[in-house]
Amino acid sequence: MKQAVLIAGPTASGKSALALALAERLGGTIVNADSMQVYAGLRVITARPTEEEEARAPHLLYGHIDPAETYSTGQWLREVAQALDDIAAAGRVPIIVGGTGLYFKVLTEGIAAVPAISAEIRGNVRERLKRDGVSTLYAELIARDPVTAARLMPLDRSRIARALEVVLATGRSISDWHGENTAPLLPAERAARIFVTVERAELVSRIEARFAAMMDAGALDEVKALGARDLDPLLPAMKAHGVPWLIRLLKGDISREEAVAGSIMDTRRYAKRQHTWFRGQMKDWPMIPAGEAFDAIMRGLAA
Repeated sequence: MKQAVLIAGPTASGKSALALALAERLGGTIVNADSMQVYAGLRVITARPTEEEEARAPHLLYGHIDPAETYSTGQWLREVAQALDDIAAAGRVPIIVGGTGLYFKVLTEGIAAVPAISAEIRGNVRERLKRDGVSTLYAELIARDPVTAARLMPLDRSRIARALEVVLATGRSISDWHGENTAPLLPAERAARIFVTVERAELVSRIEARFAAMMDAGALDEVKALGARDLDPLLPAMKAHGVPWLIRLLKGDISREEAVAGSIMDTRRYAKRQHTWFRGQMKDWPMIPAGEAFDAIMRGLAA
């Protein structure tokens, strides 16, 4: 028997409902693999499971990170390691579900062994990025780590800052560290894996209907509370789909119709990128239509 279930797929493809159905059938614990659903206070706008759904089966790694923090892939992997130990001790089946492809890649293939970066160095780099701009940091990265700098776009704020943090903290290029992967936490052969697919027109319809439901369920109030904190707009939580558009709506810069249309378009583009990324990076994952996914997982567990 396989030891875990891994469910990936584009946003709005029904992954969470599938995970819940499997958890109820298998005695499973659901573990989040979505980089936006980790943030507290954003249940609606990030399409986290509802409180009623969470009551039907144990859920881990949802809504436990403050939006003022930057949550990393390495941090997720460390938390998943502990979650898998706890789930095994409880005699349950781990069901890891989400749309962040990189999480599944490092889980099943290992992660670059970059040491943890101190809060002091990270804070200093982020403050300089805000004060001096990305061009100044990029110029420093060229001087300190020309190999990595040559691979990055000159305006890629997040990756430039990360690469500079690593070289300042370790004295080594992040490119060097990426050549030294740790062993995978959950090798692919130990899990039943699927990428859930939905026909394009239906997926667009689901995205539109879901965002309308989000607006009815209080998404604007969530974003209003988030905006009131005056956080750095470069923080991941501030870039969750719908958040930038709804902040502009709350400021009176655009209409409700424009905010909804922009949010939906961003989500559609993201869904397309998710599908493209998995096809390129995780070629051995079965791509299964949503209506067939439950049975495919059950067969995979017994294989």
